[in-house]
Amino acid sequence: MTYTVFISLIGFAFASSITPGPNNLMLMASGANYGLRRTIPHMLGISLGHAFMVFMVGVLLLQIFDTYPVLKTVLKVVSATYMLWLAWKIANAVPPEAKSVAGKPFTFLQAAAFQWVNPKAWFMAITAISAYAPQSMGVAAGAAMVAVIFSCVNLPSVTVWAWMGVQVRRFLGSAGRLRAFNITMAVLLVVSLYPMLMH
Repeated sequence: MTYTVFISLIGFAFASSITPGPNNLMLMASGANYGLRRTIPHMLGISLGHAFMVFMVGVLLLQIFDTYPVLKTVLKVVSATYMLWLAWKIANAVPPEAKSVAGKPFTFLQAAAFQWVNPKAWFMAITAISAYAPQSMGVAAGAAMVAVIFSCVNLPSVTVWAWMGVQVRRFLGSAGRLRAFNITMAVLLVVSLYPMLMH
């Protein structure tokens, strides 16, 4: 991997990791509802789970999608359905009359598994492998290098969103305001599906 490709990959990883998307919106909601410490497994699940996804895309999945294009459509349907369910769960995390948050934050494994139905995560993984994986190293080694670099950039980026959620919590003050925030996050999560469904 040349220096120019390395810097370009870091730039792509940062831009795609720090911008709004399903992972970051969910982390912001989790930070607001559960605090930063309880959101750490969620953050680690995203970064390590997505790194594993990038590796698998590089080694195996691009070939499968080329052979069976219908699987892309199936993935879109499953992803959209699951994300609509998550949006409903986020919107209802705080009952109107409650003074404390209902539900639990994502676990490490839940966050890692979510990457496989996250449209933005798929875009990030496929683009990273297609554009930046060094062919000279071999398929597996090139995919592993891209995955490691991506994870190192991704974790600090997603942490920012969880931290912002914690800061937002200070201004919410009541269950009613927290409920309004959660509904807003749920709507934004649904809106984030638009690029995938229109592509």
